Amino acid sequence: MKALVLIVDDEPGIRTELAHVLEDEGFRTLATGSGAEALELYRTRRPGVVFLDIWLPDRDGLETLQAIRRLDPDAAVIMISGHGSAPTAVKAIKLGAYDYLEKPLAYARVLEALTGALAAKGGGAPLEIAAEPEHERTFLPPPGLPLLRLGTAPQRTVGAGTVIYGIGLHSGGRTGMTVQPLPPDSGIHFLTLPKGTQIPAHLGSVAETEYATTLSRDGESIRTVEHLLAALHAAGITNLLVKVHGEIPVLDGSALEFCERLEAVGVEDQGVARRELVIDRRYEVGGAGKSLVIEPAETFSVSYRLRYPPPIGEQFYDFALTDFAAFKAEIAPARTFGFMRDLPMMAELGLGTGGRLDNFILVGEDDVINTELRFPDEFVRHKVLDIIGDLYLLGYPVRGKVTAEFTGHRDNIALQRAILGASS
Repeated sequence: MKALVLIVDDEPGIRTELAHVLEDEGFRTLATGSGAEALELYRTRRPGVVFLDIWLPDRDGLETLQAIRRLDPDAAVIMISGHGSAPTAVKAIKLGAYDYLEKPLAYARVLEALTGALAAKGGGAPLEIAAEPEHERTFLPPPGLPLLRLGTAPQRTVGAGTVIYGIGLHSGGRTGMTVQPLPPDSGIHFLTLPKGTQIPAHLGSVAETEYATTLSRDGESIRTVEHLLAALHAAGITNLLVKVHGEIPVLDGSALEFCERLEAVGVEDQGVARRELVIDRRYEVGGAGKSLVIEPAETFSVSYRLRYPPPIGEQFYDFALTDFAAFKAEIAPARTFGFMRDLPMMAELGLGTGGRLDNFILVGEDDVINTELRFPDEFVRHKVLDIIGDLYLLGYPVRGKVTAEFTGHRDNIALQRAILGASS
């Protein structure tokens, strides 16, 4: 009888397809989309080989690999991923994986890796590098500030983990991310894969603001965080772990799919009152025809005035963040945009290489080139989206009225620095 093979992948189609291939060759199979369940199945069933995806909703594949290797140092594990990287592959091999396969999986390559893993295991060939110990992580909330007040709304996290795949708008590479719940008073944190560098979603982590907001720490960076943060800000999610490789997926260039995914997994009230950053006076940055102001108010709102040459012209939008539904309907669908005239400069900066016809609005000399607008004023609505996302880097839900004219990411960050500098 041929070996039992455990297939661990978040995509049901991959699990089914790979199981059919292996069963046609006489292998028995088990399948799951959960890293925790995979560990339990390994403990109870001891499969001969494991096919293990990097991106899993509850714990990533590298963590699961380490846990399996601690349980059984001779475990034969083949890593698979459609949104990994060369460093991820190297890390997996160092942790004791037998092989690393890229999706889409080739039939011959799957069988070659499987038979090789069984032969190496059956022949008693030792794996050279034992699994590294899994480190305990501490997730601390952002620093306290005099402007913080206890609100009436509870702290929130997601009801379950989930995986999101896509392309990085500026890197152009395939990327993936998972969101996982964290307990109260943890804050929002990014964790880079494969290195495992922890980057708090906080102003102190901001490294770049050229065309997008980039967070960085210890030589590791996460690009284009603003669309995800806007959805989290609107949903009132205060505690979350986001594991990602390099850049948040751009998806369709808006925050809509992030909103839909949050609705799908559920937003969980945590029974502890959240702290809110309550603006106490007028703060202003700008100059050279630009202005960004935040003033005291009972709720969070953004008024934005935009002016570009035709075909965009002047647009104005006033949005109050009354609830998540309002954000999802009015702001989340608005996509990022760029101009044909800026493409050469962006290329020189190594940015925008992930721009596709379906993930941003491309504006030419006379008209939008690649898509139909979702709103006549979609451009200014996206600017409002960016402000909602960037200002969540203050670390807490904001209570104040923002008035903006012709500003961008750099100004959003400058305003936050003015707020923190004055209140520290």
